[in-house]
Amino acid sequence: MDFCTSIHCMDGRVQVPIQNYLKEKYGVKYIDAITEPGPCKTLAESKDKSVIDSIRSRIRISVEKHQSSLIAISGHHDCAGNPNTNEEQKQQVLQPMKFLKELYPQTEVIGLWVDGDWEIKAI
Repeated sequence: MDFCTSIHCMDGRVQVPIQNYLKEKYGVKYIDAITEPGPCKTLAESKDKSVIDSIRSRIRISVEKHQSSLIAISGHHDCAGNPNTNEEQKQQVLQPMKFLKELYPQTEVIGLWVDGDWEIKAI
């Protein structure tokens, strides 16, 4: 697998741990990073069509042009863009996972949680 897609927070603290996890666990060479503040909340609850369309457009480029065969969406501890509890964020990760699996059935979709020690856990 050359490419995967990671939808994660713009928070710089999560980016390297997520990239390392995806490269080690899935053997990807390249990660198309789609960053937003609190993206799991945005995709689960936002009514802002322009933001959701922007995220979807970037996912489409990654999947269709780079042949990304994995999409990861994540939430993280201490998220300024999504100040909900850890458990609420984990539930928010599950909602867009279902949608993305329907949108891209040929692509594996996973959910990730970045804890307070910046360790990655699968949801």
